Amino acid sequence: MLNRVIEQFGLKMKSMDEVEDSHSSTVYKCQLHKGENVFVKIPYTKLKYQRELESYEILKGNVAIPELLDYWNGDEECPGAFLLSELKGQPLTTNVSTTVAYEVGILHASMHAVQLPATKKLTGIKNEFDNWSSFIGKQFYSFAEDVKDVLDPQLYKQSIEKFERMKEQLPPPDGPGFVHMDFRPANIIVTDDRVSGVIDFESVRFGSTELDYTKLYRDFLSYDSTLYKAYKEGYESIRPLIDLEVVLPFYRFYDAFCSIGWCKRRGIEKNAKFLEENLARLKEILILS
Repeated sequence: MLNRVIEQFGLKMKSMDEVEDSHSSTVYKCQLHKGENVFVKIPYTKLKYQRELESYEILKGNVAIPELLDYWNGDEECPGAFLLSELKGQPLTTNVSTTVAYEVGILHASMHAVQLPATKKLTGIKNEFDNWSSFIGKQFYSFAEDVKDVLDPQLYKQSIEKFERMKEQLPPPDGPGFVHMDFRPANIIVTDDRVSGVIDFESVRFGSTELDYTKLYRDFLSYDSTLYKAYKEGYESIRPLIDLEVVLPFYRFYDAFCSIGWCKRRGIEKNAKFLEENLARLKEILILS
Protein backbone atom coordinates (compact mmCIF):
# COMPACT_ATOMS: atom_id res chain seq x y z
CA MET A 1 0.00 0.00 0.00
CA LEU A 2 2.86 2.38 0.80
CA ASN A 3 4.40 1.82 -2.64
CA ARG A 4 1.06 2.68 -4.26
CA VAL A 5 0.83 5.89 -2.23
CA ILE A 6 4.38 6.89 -3.20
CA GLU A 7 3.56 6.20 -6.84
CA GLN A 8 0.34 8.20 -6.52
CA PHE A 9 2.29 11.25 -5.33
CA GLY A 10 5.12 10.74 -7.84
CA LEU A 11 7.83 10.91 -5.17
CA LYS A 12 11.51 10.51 -6.04
CA MET A 13 13.20 9.85 -2.70
CA LYS A 14 16.70 9.50 -1.33
CA SER A 15 15.52 8.02 1.97
CA MET A 16 12.41 7.27 4.01
CA ASP A 17 11.95 6.68 7.76
CA GLU A 18 8.81 5.80 9.71
CA VAL A 19 7.81 8.32 12.40
CA GLU A 20 7.44 6.47 15.70
CA ASP A 21 5.19 8.69 17.85
CA SER A 22 2.11 8.52 15.62
CA HIS A 23 -0.84 6.64 17.09
CA SER A 24 -3.71 7.07 14.60
CA SER A 25 -1.81 7.06 11.32
CA THR A 26 1.23 5.59 9.64
CA VAL A 27 3.63 8.45 8.93
CA TYR A 28 6.88 8.49 6.95
CA LYS A 29 9.48 11.24 6.73
CA CYS A 30 10.82 11.31 3.17
CA GLN A 31 13.93 13.07 1.94
CA LEU A 32 13.60 13.95 -1.73
CA HIS A 33 16.49 13.99 -4.20
CA LYS A 34 16.52 17.79 -4.19
CA GLY A 35 17.11 17.74 -0.41
CA GLU A 36 13.63 18.74 0.73
CA ASN A 37 11.83 16.78 3.45
CA VAL A 38 8.14 15.91 3.13
CA PHE A 39 5.81 13.64 5.08
CA VAL A 40 3.55 10.89 3.79
CA LYS A 41 0.66 10.19 6.14
CA ILE A 42 -1.80 7.28 5.87
CA PRO A 43 -4.61 7.44 8.47
CA TYR A 44 -5.90 4.16 9.91
CA THR A 45 -9.53 4.80 8.86
CA LYS A 46 -11.53 6.74 6.29
CA LEU A 47 -13.11 8.85 9.03
CA LYS A 48 -9.70 9.91 10.35
CA TYR A 49 -8.67 10.74 6.78
CA GLN A 50 -11.77 12.87 6.27
CA ARG A 51 -11.29 14.74 9.57
CA GLU A 52 -7.69 15.52 8.69
CA LEU A 53 -8.56 16.69 5.18
CA GLU A 54 -11.29 19.01 6.45
CA SER A 55 -8.94 20.34 9.14
CA TYR A 56 -6.39 21.53 6.58
CA GLU A 57 -9.14 23.35 4.71
CA ILE A 58 -10.58 24.96 7.87
CA LEU A 59 -7.30 25.89 9.61
CA LYS A 60 -5.35 27.19 6.60
CA GLY A 61 -4.59 30.85 7.14
CA ASN A 62 -5.88 30.76 10.73
CA VAL A 63 -3.43 28.47 12.53
CA ALA A 64 0.19 27.48 11.82
CA ILE A 65 0.01 24.00 10.28
CA PRO A 66 1.92 22.02 7.62
CA GLU A 67 1.09 22.78 4.01
CA LEU A 68 -1.08 20.17 2.34
CA LEU A 69 0.96 19.51 -0.83
CA ASP A 70 -1.24 16.72 -2.20
CA TYR A 71 -3.80 14.16 -1.09
CA TRP A 72 -5.31 10.95 -2.37
CA ASN A 73 -8.81 9.76 -1.55
CA GLY A 74 -7.68 6.13 -1.52
CA ASP A 75 -9.57 3.06 -2.64
CA GLU A 76 -11.04 -0.14 -1.20
CA GLU A 77 -7.66 -1.05 0.35
CA CYS A 78 -6.30 2.35 1.39
CA PRO A 79 -8.39 4.89 3.39
CA GLY A 80 -6.49 7.78 1.81
CA ALA A 81 -3.15 9.55 2.15
CA PHE A 82 -1.59 12.99 2.51
CA LEU A 83 1.61 14.59 1.28
CA LEU A 84 2.62 17.29 3.77
CA SER A 85 5.34 19.90 4.03
CA GLU A 86 7.76 19.78 6.95
CA LEU A 87 7.29 22.04 9.94
CA LYS A 88 10.89 22.84 10.87
CA GLY A 89 11.91 21.93 14.38
CA GLN A 90 11.34 19.33 17.06
CA PRO A 91 8.43 18.39 19.33
CA LEU A 92 7.85 20.62 22.34
CA THR A 93 9.65 19.71 25.58
CA THR A 94 9.58 21.15 29.10
CA ASN A 95 13.08 22.56 28.50
CA VAL A 96 11.92 25.71 26.71
CA SER A 97 11.64 29.43 27.45
CA THR A 98 8.57 31.32 28.60
CA THR A 99 8.49 32.83 25.10
CA VAL A 100 7.73 29.39 23.67
CA ALA A 101 5.08 28.72 26.33
CA TYR A 102 3.49 32.09 25.50
CA GLU A 103 3.40 31.17 21.80
CA VAL A 104 1.90 27.75 22.62
CA GLY A 105 -0.90 29.67 24.34
CA ILE A 106 -1.42 31.83 21.25
CA LEU A 107 -1.43 28.76 19.01
CA HIS A 108 -3.96 26.95 21.20
CA ALA A 109 -6.29 29.93 21.52
CA SER A 110 -6.10 30.64 17.77
CA MET A 111 -7.24 27.08 17.10
CA HIS A 112 -10.07 27.29 19.64
CA ALA A 113 -11.21 30.56 18.06
CA VAL A 114 -11.88 28.84 14.71
CA GLN A 115 -15.62 28.56 14.16
CA LEU A 116 -17.80 26.16 12.22
CA PRO A 117 -17.73 27.12 8.54
CA ALA A 118 -21.05 28.64 7.54
CA THR A 119 -20.99 27.47 3.92
CA LYS A 120 -19.04 24.19 3.95
CA LYS A 121 -20.78 20.94 4.84
CA LEU A 122 -18.54 18.76 6.98
CA THR A 123 -18.68 14.97 6.71
CA GLY A 124 -15.75 14.03 8.97
CA ILE A 125 -15.61 16.65 11.73
CA LYS A 126 -18.68 16.62 13.95
CA ASN A 127 -20.09 19.44 16.05
CA GLU A 128 -20.46 17.92 19.51
CA PHE A 129 -20.93 21.16 21.42
CA ASP A 130 -24.70 21.16 21.85
CA ASN A 131 -24.57 17.65 23.33
CA TRP A 132 -21.21 17.95 25.05
CA SER A 133 -22.14 16.13 28.24
CA SER A 134 -23.54 13.22 26.23
CA PHE A 135 -20.43 13.16 24.03
CA ILE A 136 -18.14 12.98 27.07
CA GLY A 137 -20.28 10.21 28.55
CA LYS A 138 -20.29 8.22 25.34
CA GLN A 139 -16.50 8.43 25.05
CA PHE A 140 -16.01 7.45 28.70
CA TYR A 141 -18.29 4.42 28.65
CA SER A 142 -16.90 3.25 25.32
CA PHE A 143 -13.43 3.03 26.91
CA ALA A 144 -14.95 1.63 30.10
CA GLU A 145 -15.63 -1.63 28.27
CA ASP A 146 -11.88 -2.01 27.81
CA VAL A 147 -10.92 -0.66 31.23
CA LYS A 148 -13.13 -3.27 32.90
CA ASP A 149 -10.67 -5.97 31.79
CA VAL A 150 -7.70 -4.14 33.32
CA LEU A 151 -8.83 -2.57 36.59
CA ASP A 152 -9.59 -4.23 39.89
CA PRO A 153 -13.42 -4.44 40.17
CA GLN A 154 -13.51 -2.14 43.19
CA LEU A 155 -11.39 0.51 41.45
CA TYR A 156 -13.55 0.20 38.36
CA LYS A 157 -16.74 0.71 40.39
CA GLN A 158 -15.17 3.65 42.19
CA SER A 159 -14.18 5.18 38.83
CA ILE A 160 -17.68 4.93 37.41
CA GLU A 161 -19.17 6.56 40.50
CA LYS A 162 -16.57 9.34 40.47
CA PHE A 163 -17.19 10.05 36.78
CA GLU A 164 -20.94 10.49 37.28
CA ARG A 165 -20.43 12.63 40.36
CA MET A 166 -17.81 14.94 38.86
CA LYS A 167 -19.54 15.30 35.48
CA GLU A 168 -22.56 16.85 37.17
CA GLN A 169 -20.33 19.52 38.75
CA LEU A 170 -18.81 20.79 35.49
CA PRO A 171 -19.51 24.41 34.49
CA PRO A 172 -21.36 25.21 31.22
CA PRO A 173 -19.19 24.20 28.23
CA ASP A 174 -16.96 26.81 26.57
CA GLY A 175 -17.37 27.11 22.82
CA PRO A 176 -18.06 25.86 20.29
CA GLY A 177 -14.48 25.90 19.15
CA PHE A 178 -12.15 23.79 17.07
CA VAL A 179 -10.89 21.18 19.56
CA HIS A 180 -7.76 19.20 18.67
CA MET A 181 -8.45 16.33 21.15
CA ASP A 182 -4.73 15.37 21.18
CA PHE A 183 -3.01 18.69 21.92
CA ARG A 184 0.18 17.36 23.50
CA PRO A 185 3.89 18.21 23.15
CA ALA A 186 4.52 15.55 20.48
CA ASN A 187 2.09 17.39 18.19
CA ILE A 188 3.51 20.89 18.80
CA ILE A 189 6.64 21.71 16.78
CA VAL A 190 9.22 24.21 18.04
CA THR A 191 12.36 25.66 16.44
CA ASP A 192 14.84 28.36 17.48
CA ASP A 193 12.80 29.38 20.53
CA ARG A 194 9.67 29.82 18.41
CA VAL A 195 6.60 27.68 17.80
CA SER A 196 6.42 26.41 14.20
CA GLY A 197 2.89 25.00 14.43
CA VAL A 198 0.68 22.06 15.30
CA ILE A 199 0.19 18.70 13.54
CA ASP A 200 -2.15 15.67 13.55
CA PHE A 201 -5.88 16.23 13.20
CA GLU A 202 -7.37 12.73 13.07
CA SER A 203 -9.46 13.17 16.23
CA VAL A 204 -10.67 16.78 15.99
CA ARG A 205 -14.19 17.98 16.80
CA PHE A 206 -16.07 21.21 17.22
CA GLY A 207 -16.91 21.21 20.90
CA SER A 208 -16.02 22.61 24.31
CA THR A 209 -12.45 23.80 24.79
CA GLU A 210 -12.45 22.39 28.35
CA LEU A 211 -11.26 18.95 27.18
CA ASP A 212 -8.34 20.27 25.16
CA TYR A 213 -6.04 21.44 27.98
CA THR A 214 -5.65 18.08 29.69
CA LYS A 215 -2.79 16.44 27.79
CA LEU A 216 -0.88 19.72 27.52
CA TYR A 217 -1.17 20.11 31.30
CA ARG A 218 -0.23 16.48 31.90
CA ASP A 219 2.92 16.55 29.75
CA PHE A 220 4.01 20.22 29.82
CA LEU A 221 2.23 22.85 31.91
CA SER A 222 2.28 20.92 35.20
CA TYR A 223 6.10 20.80 35.23
CA ASP A 224 6.82 24.53 35.61
CA SER A 225 4.59 27.27 37.02
CA THR A 226 6.39 29.97 35.01
CA LEU A 227 5.65 28.14 31.76
CA TYR A 228 2.04 27.69 32.90
CA LYS A 229 1.74 31.44 33.59
CA ALA A 230 3.27 32.35 30.20
CA TYR A 231 0.94 29.94 28.41
CA LYS A 232 -2.09 31.53 30.08
CA GLU A 233 -0.92 35.01 29.10
CA GLY A 234 -0.44 33.95 25.50
CA TYR A 235 -3.83 32.26 25.36
CA GLU A 236 -5.64 35.23 26.87
CA SER A 237 -4.09 37.57 24.30
CA ILE A 238 -6.41 35.87 21.78
CA ARG A 239 -9.50 34.79 23.74
CA PRO A 240 -10.61 34.38 27.37
CA LEU A 241 -9.30 31.30 29.15
CA ILE A 242 -11.73 29.29 31.26
CA ASP A 243 -10.89 28.58 34.90
CA LEU A 244 -8.70 25.53 34.43
CA GLU A 245 -8.61 24.82 38.15
CA VAL A 246 -12.34 24.03 37.94
CA VAL A 247 -12.27 21.65 34.97
CA LEU A 248 -8.81 20.06 35.12
CA PRO A 249 -9.52 17.74 38.08
CA PHE A 250 -12.36 16.09 36.14
CA TYR A 251 -10.50 15.87 32.84
CA ARG A 252 -7.27 14.61 34.42
CA PHE A 253 -9.32 11.76 35.88
CA TYR A 254 -11.18 11.29 32.57
CA ASP A 255 -7.91 11.23 30.61
CA ALA A 256 -6.23 8.68 32.90
CA PHE A 257 -9.25 6.37 32.79
CA CYS A 258 -9.73 6.57 29.01
CA SER A 259 -5.99 6.20 28.39
CA ILE A 260 -6.09 2.85 30.21
CA GLY A 261 -8.83 1.75 27.81
CA TRP A 262 -6.81 3.05 24.86
CA CYS A 263 -3.82 0.93 25.96
CA LYS A 264 -6.03 -2.14 26.16
CA ARG A 265 -7.31 -1.54 22.62
CA ARG A 266 -3.90 -0.84 21.12
CA GLY A 267 -2.06 -3.60 22.99
CA ILE A 268 -1.06 -3.75 26.65
CA GLU A 269 2.44 -5.08 26.02
CA LYS A 270 3.18 -2.50 23.34
CA ASN A 271 1.92 0.34 25.55
CA ALA A 272 3.00 -1.01 28.95
CA LYS A 273 4.80 2.15 30.10
CA PHE A 274 1.90 4.44 29.20
CA LEU A 275 -0.51 2.02 30.86
CA GLU A 276 1.45 2.00 34.11
CA GLU A 277 1.64 5.80 34.12
CA ASN A 278 -2.11 6.13 33.79
CA LEU A 279 -2.88 3.40 36.30
CA ALA A 280 -0.73 5.30 38.80
CA ARG A 281 -2.50 8.58 37.99
CA LEU A 282 -5.93 7.03 38.31
CA LYS A 283 -5.14 5.37 41.64
CA GLU A 284 -3.69 8.61 43.02
CA ILE A 285 -6.79 10.57 41.99
CA LEU A 286 -9.14 7.99 43.48
CA ILE A 287 -7.19 7.86 46.74
CA LEU A 288 -7.37 11.64 47.08
CA SER A 289 -11.09 11.81 46.30
